[in-house]
Amino acid sequence: MPESHIRRKQEERLREIEVLIYSAVDLKNVKHLTKMRTYAEVYVERDVHVAKTKVAEHHDGDDGTNPIWNQVVKVKFHEKLPENNIMAALNVDIYAHGHLREKPVGSARVLLSDVLKGGGDTSELLLENNPIQFLAVQVWRPSGRPQGLIHLWIPPTGRFLVPLKSLSFSLRGRDGEEEVVMVETAAENGEGGGKE
Repeated sequence: MPESHIRRKQEERLREIEVLIYSAVDLKNVKHLTKMRTYAEVYVERDVHVAKTKVAEHHDGDDGTNPIWNQVVKVKFHEKLPENNIMAALNVDIYAHGHLREKPVGSARVLLSDVLKGGGDTSELLLENNPIQFLAVQVWRPSGRPQGLIHLWIPPTGRFLVPLKSLSFSLRGRDGEEEVVMVETAAENGEGGGKE
């Protein structure tokens, strides 16, 4: 096999990371006549792989601006991308599900260099220095205006070390009250990106 083919195959190796897309708050309501039903597309390189969450759940009385996805998705990208491009980012695009067309609600970005530490090393030292980060990331409207936050969780190694059936953490709301959140994950369901 020629050396150029071997080199090309090595360059095309993909890395897969797991991301917990938990919820969003204060999104722009782009559906004025009906309740907004949102889903998220998660990717690093759109032309390589796009993971899709299920349509979000909502509390009674919520108009769809505070969705809860509570889902682990697996995202693939070229393995060497974070080393070659410091601006490589995890992108989350939020859409409102519609009968005729999908309406963009907003987008969020997280630099891979800010959240991924090492190339899959799962040593205890790595985890002590870089615990799993639960992030609240600004959502930007297609117009460029900020509107809302998305909550996501990214392990520093790119993988949750324990197969997640459930996960718990606490959130402190604006009113100062602490709420314990139990997360049922879909990590066992293969790709994690479901279509409605």
